[in-house]
Amino acid sequence: MEITRKPDEMRQIKITPDFTEMAAGSVLIECGRTRVLCTASVVENVPPFKKGSGQGWLTAEYAMLPGSTNRRKERDGLKKDGRGIEIQRLIGRSLRAACDLTRLGERTIYIDCDVLQADGGTRTASITGAFAALTIACDKLLSQGLIVDSPVVRQLAAVSVGIVDDVPTLDLEYIQDSRAQVDMNVIMTKEKDGSMRYVEVQGTGEGRAFDKAEMDKLLALAKKGIQKLMKKQISALGKRAEVIGKKPKLVVATRNFGKIRELKALLGDKFDVSSMAEAGVNDDVEETGETFAENALIKAEALNKALGCAALADDSGLIVDALGGAPGVYSARYSGVHGDDEANNVKLLDALRDVPAPRTARFACAIALVRPGREKLIVEGTSEGKIAFEKKGEGGFGYDPLFECNQLNGKTFAQAGDEEKNLVSHRANAIRALVRALEAEK
Repeated sequence: MEITRKPDEMRQIKITPDFTEMAAGSVLIECGRTRVLCTASVVENVPPFKKGSGQGWLTAEYAMLPGSTNRRKERDGLKKDGRGIEIQRLIGRSLRAACDLTRLGERTIYIDCDVLQADGGTRTASITGAFAALTIACDKLLSQGLIVDSPVVRQLAAVSVGIVDDVPTLDLEYIQDSRAQVDMNVIMTKEKDGSMRYVEVQGTGEGRAFDKAEMDKLLALAKKGIQKLMKKQISALGKRAEVIGKKPKLVVATRNFGKIRELKALLGDKFDVSSMAEAGVNDDVEETGETFAENALIKAEALNKALGCAALADDSGLIVDALGGAPGVYSARYSGVHGDDEANNVKLLDALRDVPAPRTARFACAIALVRPGREKLIVEGTSEGKIAFEKKGEGGFGYDPLFECNQLNGKTFAQAGDEEKNLVSHRANAIRALVRALEAEK
């Protein structure tokens, strides 16, 4: 059969979503004469090595049906052929590279790729189609309320390239693949920022060796083809493509909209941040911990349990060295009445009446982040200063009129503006520590 397309042109691509009705997600992908049915099925359990982890799993199976080639292929029995096993492992690990399985809960997604007709590139077509089927299945799980966040964190597609008659060629058909001097399969992801990254490159010099310049040409061709495939995926998925790279929900245990605004500014590129009130949670959790970190964790764990999504809570207070760390975790209720700022300040000044300057102290804040299927994350931040002999300033709240911050050249938090205070505050320092911890997870 004569090849009429140019070496840098893809075959005609067609992705038909919802090709079957029973699976959670399905597509028929057609790349030229290659046709693969890709389905995604959800099972409410995980393999033994994942039990109790809070995390999900994804695995794949691949098969060529008996009539998929000119010569009948034997149907896979209990023992699969080595090629099929290698390909299904490639499909599975490629799709896992596009997912955060901590968001799936303890359930498994099975990907089945059945080749209906083979004319080259069946493994790459399977990966491209399977990603679309996976996305449809995850959108369904979200709409049914079975999961809170999308596990699909980046887009994925794959294509074959090779050198045929010394010409770098894109998207090989069987007639080209069978006589290719160099054969290569390339799998890439597209990140939220639009950057393209490699998941796997399988390159083999079948007829001759190839050099770095030729490899670079093949990779450039592959990127061009994968970008076209990704556009086809998005078009076929329609609105369901919105689950790709969708930010996970983060509910904060606070009703302080200033704190929510601050967290949105600092964490908004990583999470969809909302308050507990916006999430429909109105009950406060009793703070029974002996440290700020314990109290923050108690609140975050309770919110995570109630909503099933990422939850963040903080606890903070004033630590005065001359008082052995008091008022500490009792800062808000130091005088006996929770939130009575005036009474708390009066009691603090009275307790320090005979203590000379400098009356060193610090504000401390602990933040706890609890996420499904992940280790708990606890960070702390402080702001060093001294306790004044009288209240100064009209702003702020709590002990702000008495706390002279070292980084503000002795001004109290109440004398500083909100923007100035937030640059050096204990909470801002704790949030920055949280951001660094999240960045270190990459």
